[in-house]
Formats: sequence, structure tokens, C-alpha cells
Amino acid sequence: MKLASRYTDIAESFAIADRPSPVTQPSLLLFNEAVAKQLSIDIPLTERATLLSGNHINEAVEPIALGYSGHQFGHFSARLGDGRAHFLGAVADDQGLLWDIQLKGSGATPFSRGGDGRCAIGPAVREYIMSEAMHALGVPTTRCLAVVATGETVYRQPPQPGAIVTRVATSHIRVGSFQYLATQGDVAGLKKLADAAIARHYPSITSAGPERYLAFLAAVIDKQIELVVSWMRVGFIHGVMNTDNTLISGETIDYGPCAMMNHFDFDTVFSSIDRQGRYGFGNQPNIANWNCARLAESLMPLINDDDDQAIALLSPLINGFAEKFNHAFTAMWAQKLGLDGHEPQDSELVAQLLALLKEHSLDYTNTFDALTESLIGNAEIPTPLIQWSTLWLQRTTTGSYETMRETNPKLIPRNHIIEKILKDFAESHQSPILSEYLTALQNPYTQSVNESWSHPPLDESGYHTFCGT
Repeated sequence: MKLASRYTDIAESFAIADRPSPVTQPSLLLFNEAVAKQLSIDIPLTERATLLSGNHINEAVEPIALGYSGHQFGHFSARLGDGRAHFLGAVADDQGLLWDIQLKGSGATPFSRGGDGRCAIGPAVREYIMSEAMHALGVPTTRCLAVVATGETVYRQPPQPGAIVTRVATSHIRVGSFQYLATQGDVAGLKKLADAAIARHYPSITSAGPERYLAFLAAVIDKQIELVVSWMRVGFIHGVMNTDNTLISGETIDYGPCAMMNHFDFDTVFSSIDRQGRYGFGNQPNIANWNCARLAESLMPLINDDDDQAIALLSPLINGFAEKFNHAFTAMWAQKLGLDGHEPQDSELVAQLLALLKEHSLDYTNTFDALTESLIGNAEIPTPLIQWSTLWLQRTTTGSYETMRETNPKLIPRNHIIEKILKDFAESHQSPILSEYLTALQNPYTQSVNESWSHPPLDESGYHTFCGT
């Protein structure tokens, strides 16, 4: 695996040289052949566990831990950073674009704040499954190359086997990365970071001066809108949308407390630490807007030396988020329902449907799948929606089925099945259903669904997710 250095030229405190802590007995649990092929990563089978545990380091590139700040549930922490992750380097794809290779759970770093820097096997396997499922669903996401068991115990409640996950991303530049440099007053570092982000993610931006960074913010806003609309299309709840978990590339990262919504309700929350519902399903657009505002604050020194002038230039972009989002959100519902164009009454049609979904506790995924298949006689419209459907059917066309089939998955990674797999791995480092389940998740829109995988549990009232610490 040929690695290139990255981020070390941004600022002295931004990328700190630090090596993974060796583990006792690394063993390969999962390896993503598709990602390896995409990035031409050729690691002999006998070397994968050693290399992807951090026990063996490519001496040509020094591993680093990245610094970043973050608003965590609205409270600002100036110094967070990679407390349990090491950036090994970047690999180039066949177009010459760099992709980050990062080990997560690879030991303490200068940013660990007293933590052990390790990861339990459950969160590592969760990230692998969920990121692969999201990729197949067409949602922008980081990917996982591998999961390696460490042969060590991670002391949590309760103690669990340890693991290291290898994450692949177009970059690890976060909103919190800009906050980190802005908090330090490092304008030169901010400019270098913004230029690096533009070069990797938004190369069409060719302007200079303040206009360059205004265009950058506008592009990030567009990507965040696209991401959250994609989440809500498939019923995904991130659970911890802190600014340090917000990539400026618009990719999903950090799957610790994530979950999928079963019965429709905008107020759905699963994360055990989200007691106020800040990151609930229906709040995700508002939080994305709020996070973009924090990015705008960090970019102010690049816009104008006068804060009032900078705010005047940045504010229209932040204030325009809601209108842009609502336009994209409306278009998403039109696709989910296969509507013919746009009519003024469509908003009411969608609102009535969502009210019925909540009133009757209908499953989000299965309901839209049934509506889709009802157009070709393969399914019946759910009874509570029959009266509503008379108006809906008037707005469909012969092309509605194809549009809906491409938009509405048959299969999502159900929470209770994920938990079963994680329990299997915690007990025996394998799961008898994982291989078949991963294969099915690769074709979520056309897969002939195993009945046991397509239904939510009878009672999910006590289900909670936890950060993967």
C-alpha cells in the first residue's frame, strides 16, 4: 500500500506526529475487497492484520493525529482532536485523487485527554456494516477497509474485546478543523486548510480572495443539504451531529450512536446521550444549518478584517440554508411518491401521508416499498392509506414506479439485526448471518428480502444506542 503524506503542511499544531500503540494479537475479522480494489490497495493476506492494526508502520510516511475543536451538543470544546485515531497516510485512486487511510481505536494520542484510545469490537463492526449499507443506499459516506481484533480487552461497561477499524475517506477535514485553527487565531493555517479542502472537494472554485471562501461555504452548505436529505430519505438518524463529526465533504462519518427509524416519527431519537432530542430525526436539517453557521464564523478572517463586514457577506449564505433545504426536501418527497412534476397541493398530500404514518405507527421503509410495488400490482396499499391514496394515484404517471423504486429501499440495516450481529462478534468474533446480510445490503433497492430482515421488532421502546468509545 503506497502512502502519501497529507495535512502536515497546514499548521504545526494541526497534525501531530504520533504512532499507533502495538496490540497483543491482531487478527483480521473483516476486509473490504471492493474498497481495496477501488483504491488499488494490495496487501498480502498474511500482512493485513499486522498492518491494519498499526503494529507495522510504513516508514516512508509518519502517522499523525489531527487536531480539531467541536461543539458537542451545543457546548464548545476548543481542543478535541483524534483521541483514538491515527492517520497513516493517503492513497491515490486511478484519477490521482487522494483518499485518507485512518486507524480508529489504535491507541492514545496527544489528544486523548486521559482516555485509552481504544475501540470495542461492537462499534468497529457497527461502523463497517452501517457505512457499507449507507454506501449501497446511495448516501455519501466514509467507508471501512477492515476491522482487526486486537486480542486485548477494552475496559468499558461491561469489558469488551478490542478492535481497530480502518476508515477510508476523501478527507477528514471537519467543521471542527476550521474551528480549531480559528480559535488559535491562525489565519494562515485557516487559508491553507480551506485551499486544501477546495482542491480536494470543490476544484471548480477558481476565484480568489474573499469570493473564493464565500464560494467554499456555499458549496459546503449544498453538500450538507444533500447529505441530510439523503439521510431522511432512508430514515437514518446520525445521533451525534457535533461540528467535529461534520465533514466539509458532505460524507457521513462517526457511526457510534446512529440508528435507522422504523415507525415514522419526526421526533425519533435513539442515542442514549441525546436526552433533549437535539439530534432527533426531524431536527437534523436545523442542526446542519447550525453547524454551517459555525463554519461561517471560523471563515470570517478569510472574508474581511472587519467582523461586521465579514458577517454581512456570510449571513446571506447561512440565512439561505432553509430555503435551499426546503426545495431539496420537497423534491425528495416528490421522488419517494413518484409525483408528476410539482403542484401546489403536493405539500398537503405529503403532510397528510406523514400524519397518517405517525398516527398508525407505520414502518417508514415498508410503507414506501408497499406504495412503490402497489403501482405494478405486487403489493397492497396499507389499509390506513387507502383513502389518501386516491389523491396520490392521480398524481402518478407511467414512470412513477421506476422513480420510486430507485428512491425507496426494500432493505435497510435494521437496528435489532445489527445488535444481534454485534452480540455475536462480542462473544465469538464472528456472526453466522453477517456475510449473507452484507450481501443483501449491497442491493437494497432490488433485493428479494428475507422476511426476517424486513420487519422491525415488535417493541423498540427501550432501544438505545451509545457512542462508540
